[in-house]
Amino acid sequence: MSAKRSLLQQVHADGAAAASAVTARTSGPAIVSRPSVPADHVERNPGVPLDLDVVRAIHVNRSAVERRTATIPTRRTVKKEWQAAWLARAITLMDLTTLSGDDTPGNVRRLCAKARNPLRSDIERALGLQDKGITVAAVCVYHTLVPTAVEALRGSGIPVAAVSAGFPAGLSPFEQRLEEIHASVAAGAREIDIVITRAHVLTGNWQALYDEVRAFRDACGEAHLKAILATGELATLTNVARASMVAMQAGADFIKTSTGKIQPAATLPVTLVMLQAIRDHYHATGRRVGMKPAGGISKAKLAIQYLVMLRETLGQDWLTPDLFRFGASSLANDVLMQLEKQRTGVYQSADYFSKD
Repeated sequence: MSAKRSLLQQVHADGAAAASAVTARTSGPAIVSRPSVPADHVERNPGVPLDLDVVRAIHVNRSAVERRTATIPTRRTVKKEWQAAWLARAITLMDLTTLSGDDTPGNVRRLCAKARNPLRSDIERALGLQDKGITVAAVCVYHTLVPTAVEALRGSGIPVAAVSAGFPAGLSPFEQRLEEIHASVAAGAREIDIVITRAHVLTGNWQALYDEVRAFRDACGEAHLKAILATGELATLTNVARASMVAMQAGADFIKTSTGKIQPAATLPVTLVMLQAIRDHYHATGRRVGMKPAGGISKAKLAIQYLVMLRETLGQDWLTPDLFRFGASSLANDVLMQLEKQRTGVYQSADYFSKD
């Protein structure tokens, strides 16, 4: 498929394919332990030269995207024996975050303990997951708390992600943002979440956006780069798609919807457009890029809708921490409540689960 193909055409094609494969129940993904190959040794996206013909050829029809995403809850359901598998998979795809102003070393250590053992032992035993090595995908902290998180996660294989480069506004002086990335990597961060300059998108200055993301990618060294697009500030879905493509051409390992600080954050339509852009880039270059919806995904039912859409659009290969993440803080507890319902048949109060 040409990367120049309109995302509107792609939405229609996906809709037709989905319509021919409607089922009352979506089969569950196999529950697996953490990949045996660490994330920082997985083949990365090296980037390609900026192709403005590809970028400018992208156009998105909002109504077509919204119609497609509106049908997901009605035509795809996950029931009974499959639901626990999907929920357990969702846990392995979470980046636990502590970015709400309560960032103390003690709080970060508690978050890291939860990351190591996100499931209570009684739930693991009841669902037959005690030997699966279930952990979250990463722990995401502010730049200054990277050393605390690295020490707390030592030996677990769970990477520390740092929100660097002037997060959440991303408007500090450029050299200062680069220095912060270098410092986060030196402190042990294996993933770096940066915020792009939204003005480059809003003014159509794609060369400036490409150069910025490329410089951040180079500053990361061996650490993986997640480019936060702040989609709620990009005005149109066409801008979201074009910004996604430029970030991937510049070498972003992940594209991410938002910081979670500005609304709207992640939405199904925005995420679908970004997934389509990832597929176009993959078909054009053969390079897989990850996706991270973040902000506003607090319910297990909604998380499953995102996973269904991911599987429909990019396939089973993307259902891995190397290629998909949830930016989540409150989602983890709702997933645990749903798994407890699977075990006992009744819901427990949220007070039975940790708040961080």
